[in-house]
Amino acid sequence: MTITPRPEHERYIAQAIEAGTYRNADEAVARALEVLRSEDEGLRAEKQAIEEKLERAERQFEGGEFYSAEESRADLARRKAEWLASRG
Repeated sequence: MTITPRPEHERYIAQAIEAGTYRNADEAVARALEVLRSEDEGLRAEKQAIEEKLERAERQFEGGEFYSAEESRADLARRKAEWLASRG
């Protein structure tokens, strides 16, 4: 596979090599891919957690476990008051 970096990326890689951060372009690209993979894994985990919460919320709603609009406002007001009180 051949990859042609954009000029700004080439400059960044060259600066990183000059600074001694990386020995060569392959090392810099490998590190960038490691970071990208790590971020992608984190995003996948966050997406999975959100999907699970949405599924749980849907089950609760279908089971009649939800607040009315008035109850939600009252709950938020209570939580805000507690938070403000905890801040001194």
